[in-house]
Amino acid sequence: MKQPKVIFFDAVNTLFGIRGTVGDVYSAIAAQFGVEVASQLLDKAFFLSFKNAPPLAFPNVDPLQVLDLEFQWWYEIAYQTFSQVGVIEKFTDFDAFFAQLYNCFAQVTPWFVYSDVFSTLEYWQKQGIELGIISNFDSRIYEVLDLLGLSDFFSSITISSSTGAAKPNPQIFAVALDKHDCLPHQAWHIGDSFKEDYEGAKSAGINAFLLERNRVEREFNNTIFSLEELL
Repeated sequence: MKQPKVIFFDAVNTLFGIRGTVGDVYSAIAAQFGVEVASQLLDKAFFLSFKNAPPLAFPNVDPLQVLDLEFQWWYEIAYQTFSQVGVIEKFTDFDAFFAQLYNCFAQVTPWFVYSDVFSTLEYWQKQGIELGIISNFDSRIYEVLDLLGLSDFFSSITISSSTGAAKPNPQIFAVALDKHDCLPHQAWHIGDSFKEDYEGAKSAGINAFLLERNRVEREFNNTIFSLEELL
């Protein structure tokens, strides 16, 4: 394959993942507020709440409003998650609970970097390839990347909440390309989601690679790669 000018990465479940599950984190912090609920139930409820939520993108808003809108977006996800499992009324102060939950995901504790990431980023950086991130995440990503020691690898970070468009919308890819003065065919995008990362990047004219993070899927989809196979 011809060396690209820039390689874009998804963030969560591509560069770094959650220790355990979202339900584990939600359950542990809820317990601190006197609400006991199984993490498996929260995982299922979170998935449904997340799936049914509008995109984490706020077009045509004042940039100064974005942080508050991000917070409210995730508040609704959490509220719906605990409502679905029937324990929302057990919280004496859901706002205080959610503030702690939200802050938790801005810290290093719930995250881990995949073992193949540092060596891969170092390799491509030494080749003189520009690296960027395109993520349907919020502004906490900057702090998380710093804490995980990943920030210095990337010359651009493009997130849906401040761009006004979320993957697979081609607009977010176009914004990222502009930051590198790069044509679509000169770029790669690597991510774990078939719809958001693979199909989204392809629709924007970018060379797309679906990353193997679930080895079971590898047996059924020959478009999935590991990072090492792309070196």
